[in-house]
Amino acid sequence: MNKNFVEELKWRGMLHDAMPGTEEHLQKEMQSAYVGIDPTANSLHIGHLVSVMMLRHFQLAGHKPYALIGGATGMIGDPSGKSKERNLLDETTLRLNQEAIREQLSRFLDFDSEDNNAAVLVNNYDWMKEFSFLEFIRDVGKHITVNYMMAKDSVKKRLTSEDQEGMSFTEFTYQLVQGYDFLHLFREYNCTLQMGGSDQWGNITTGTELIRRIGGGKGFALTCPLITKADGTKFGKTEGGNIWLDAHKTSPYRFYQYWLNTSDEDAEKYIKIFTFLSKKEIDGLIQEHREVPHLRVLQKKLAQEITIMVHSEHDLENAEMASSILFGKSTSKDLKNLDEDTFLDVFEGVPQASVLKRELQDGLDMIAALSAKTGFLASNGEARRELKQNSISVNKEKVTEDYKISSVDLINNKYVLLQRGKKNYFILVIN
Repeated sequence: MNKNFVEELKWRGMLHDAMPGTEEHLQKEMQSAYVGIDPTANSLHIGHLVSVMMLRHFQLAGHKPYALIGGATGMIGDPSGKSKERNLLDETTLRLNQEAIREQLSRFLDFDSEDNNAAVLVNNYDWMKEFSFLEFIRDVGKHITVNYMMAKDSVKKRLTSEDQEGMSFTEFTYQLVQGYDFLHLFREYNCTLQMGGSDQWGNITTGTELIRRIGGGKGFALTCPLITKADGTKFGKTEGGNIWLDAHKTSPYRFYQYWLNTSDEDAEKYIKIFTFLSKKEIDGLIQEHREVPHLRVLQKKLAQEITIMVHSEHDLENAEMASSILFGKSTSKDLKNLDEDTFLDVFEGVPQASVLKRELQDGLDMIAALSAKTGFLASNGEARRELKQNSISVNKEKVTEDYKISSVDLINNKYVLLQRGKKNYFILVIN
C-alpha cells in the first residue's frame, strides 16, 4: 500500500467513526470501498465533496474506489437527516443525472487508469429493477428484524418528533435497500468497506449485518464528520441555495467567493479536508496565516486549490480578476474580459436602468447618463458637481463632463458600468 488511508483521514479531520478492524483490514492488501451518491440533481454540490475526497484518498492509498449512483434509492428517499419525504424521480431523469455526475467525479477519481485500482461507477437501479417485492422481502427482509431497524437513529428521530408526519413504509425500508447494495457489491466485486457521512452510520451497519447474515463474510464501515461552520450556519448553503459544482448552477466566481469568504477558524479546518496539500504545506500555511491573518493566506490558497480542482485554472484566473474588480485596482479592459454571467454575478444587486441603443449613436452625454436617463444621481446639478470633483467613472475609468458614452464602452455588447466614488455602482443596460 502507498500510505495508511485511515491515518491520512485522521490528521485531515475526516474520520468520525470506523468499525473495529477497519484500519488493519486496509493494511493487508488492495481493498475495495464505495460511497453512495444521491442522483436527485444533475450536479453534485459541495456537501457531496467530503465523501468524494475520501474516495480519492482511498484511490491514492492504492485501493479501488466505487462510486455508487443511487438510482433505486433515489426513487425512495433517504430519511437520514430529512424531515420530509422527497420527490421521486423517473428513470430517464436519473440516467441523465448519472451522466452529469460521472463527468464531475472524473475530475477527482481516475476511471481510466491501467492499474487494478481504477475507479468504477455503478448504479443500484441496475440490480434493483429486476427484484420483485416478494423476492426482496423473502430473500433480504427476513434477515433483519423490525426491532433492529427501529433502533436506528434516522428512524427514531422521525418517529418521535412531534412536528413531523411520521415516516412512510417506503422510507422505513430505505436502510434495507442500502444494506442490500453493500451485500451486492460484496458478492459481485469483493467490496468490503462502505464509507459516508456520520448520519449514514445506521444504514451502513445494516449493510455489514446483511453481509454477515446472508453473505457469510465481513463488511466494514467508516464515516466522516458532517461539515459544520463555526458561526452555526449550514455549510454549503447561501441565501441563493446550494453551492453546486456545475458552473451553470453556481458560477466559478461565486464558487471561488464562497471559499474566499470562509472564517479563519473554518479555513484551518477546510484546507485539510478540501485540498490534497501535504501536512507540511498546510502546517506552514496555517502558521503564516496566524502571523498575518489580515492577508487571508489560508482562504486564498483554499479558494485557489478547490476552484482549479472543480473548474479549471482559467476559471480561477477569471474569478480572481472578477474579485479584483470590486476590491482592487482594475481597468476597463479587465471588465470587458468578463463573461456576461460573471459580470452579473460580480454586480448582483446593483441598480440598473435601460437605455436604447440608438441613443449611443451620437454619444450619450454624462449628465443624462447620471441623472435624467437613469436616476443614478438625484439631479443634473448633483451630476455636474460629482463630475467636477472627479468622482465619476465609466467602466472603472474617470471621466469629465464632456465625455460621451458610446458603443465602444459596451461590456458584452450590452452593459456600461457607472461608478461614483469607491462603492456606488450603477449599470446601464443597452437594449
